[in-house]
Amino acid sequence: PLPAGTPPGPSRWNEIIELFRAGMPLRKHRCHFKSYERCFKASEAVDCLHELLGSNQNFGPEVTRNQTVKLLKKFLKNHVIEDIKGRWGKEDFQDDGHLYRFPPSSPLKPYPKKPSCGKEVIKFPDWNEPKAGTSQEHIPVKSVTMNSEMWYKRHSIAIGEVPACKLVFRRELTHTNIEEIWKSMTLSQLQKVLGLDSLDEVLDPKLVNSKHIVQNAYNVNKQGIVTLEDKSKELPHWILSAMKCLANWPSYSDLKQPTYSGFERDVFKTIVDYFGQMKEPLLTFHFFDVFVSVLGLLQKHSKAVEALQISCLLLPPENRKRLQLLVRMMVRISFNNDLPPLSESVRTRNLMVQAFSRCILCSKDEMDLDELLAAKLVSFLMDNYQEILSVPSTLKSSIEEHIVHLQRVQIKYAGADTDATFPPPSFCHQISTDEFEYQRATGSQEPLAALLEEIAMNKEISVKDKKKQLKQFQKSYPEVYRVRFPTPETEAVLFPEKNKQKPPILMWALKKPFQPFHRTRSFRM
Repeated sequence: PLPAGTPPGPSRWNEIIELFRAGMPLRKHRCHFKSYERCFKASEAVDCLHELLGSNQNFGPEVTRNQTVKLLKKFLKNHVIEDIKGRWGKEDFQDDGHLYRFPPSSPLKPYPKKPSCGKEVIKFPDWNEPKAGTSQEHIPVKSVTMNSEMWYKRHSIAIGEVPACKLVFRRELTHTNIEEIWKSMTLSQLQKVLGLDSLDEVLDPKLVNSKHIVQNAYNVNKQGIVTLEDKSKELPHWILSAMKCLANWPSYSDLKQPTYSGFERDVFKTIVDYFGQMKEPLLTFHFFDVFVSVLGLLQKHSKAVEALQISCLLLPPENRKRLQLLVRMMVRISFNNDLPPLSESVRTRNLMVQAFSRCILCSKDEMDLDELLAAKLVSFLMDNYQEILSVPSTLKSSIEEHIVHLQRVQIKYAGADTDATFPPPSFCHQISTDEFEYQRATGSQEPLAALLEEIAMNKEISVKDKKKQLKQFQKSYPEVYRVRFPTPETEAVLFPEKNKQKPPILMWALKKPFQPFHRTRSFRM
């Protein structure tokens, strides 16, 4: 098992090298009448490494022998292995009988230092903080109308002193504010889904463009494909026509060229060559470790889909659109039985994975297992592309609700779990300290006095509950209570004593407790 928190790229590279060195059988071989100790044939290395990769949970049985040969080419280039004469540095490894050996020590990939951006993904903007140079003590308190039931519910646990309410004015959210909220909440959810203590292990949050996230979430057409603001970044029309030609074969004929034997293979080669010449993969070098880390979640299908949904939302819009169009074409070609085979030896689906994996995902560092990892990820992407390449609706709704919440003007109560919302004020200006004290005295006592009166006159609650509420109000606001009930007699008027004299019939019954029993007519026979 890998140590917790290690970056996916170097850890997998080092792990495979160590397993390969430990598991590769070494013995004596003869070549040109000369014996060589502790070496192995190239074909034996392919057999061993292919079996090792197939049983590894990070790669699985989907790894082909050809992919294993490509990895051994990298091993030879990076001096993980060398030929029996000590030569290395080229990718001329072949699946044949040439002899190779391990150098005294194979180069392991160093773990990169974590970015210095800290554990916090993004600090949420605190819209409650007053601007520099201002004090909330000089903001006048706005009167609030509450009924007794609402007040009692909020303050039933606050039998002691309950501070006065305070109106919290929200600062207006700019477009930049909204973009930063999208970025912060998106990265927070990604970190949660990946189960990481910090995204620093796989991503530098500073490289995430908040504008890209918002554009990918909202600039989409009816089919869910991203629409680009910069039309110069669109795919060339001839490539789109070629992709549609194969995806809709044989009905699509926008190329307006006569078909011939092998025509579809030439069109396919044109598409492969176009995407193969890109300087950077569609999932970008920056996000390589993010997407590779999702491979550990593939057994948890819903988690993997959500993680890829969010990760694809981070892409530049032009990359996301190209990915959407390319993967959709790959899937349609794979299921198009009317399309002639594009290869004599490789099944169409496997051909799609082999042809486009590297242009979708690869590492900037040659010392990596990117081709094997990309093949596994692209296969999962093809199987679930409609979900993965759509905007995550749950995340979008939660962010929109949070933004709406921040844009409200709210009244805050100590100990309260809910807010009373009001329309935003048209303006706000600074006032003097004397005027503020006057407003605080008159503005807060008038609604409290009205509230006390409502409690006192409420005939729908029991006497017991009314006494309890009045007692709480008296402890919370003694001055307001004293104005309404200056003496115990004024309070007693609310609770008139019941007449303790019992009805005459009962008094008469008590005066004659031992009267003899008189038979009534019903008992006579």
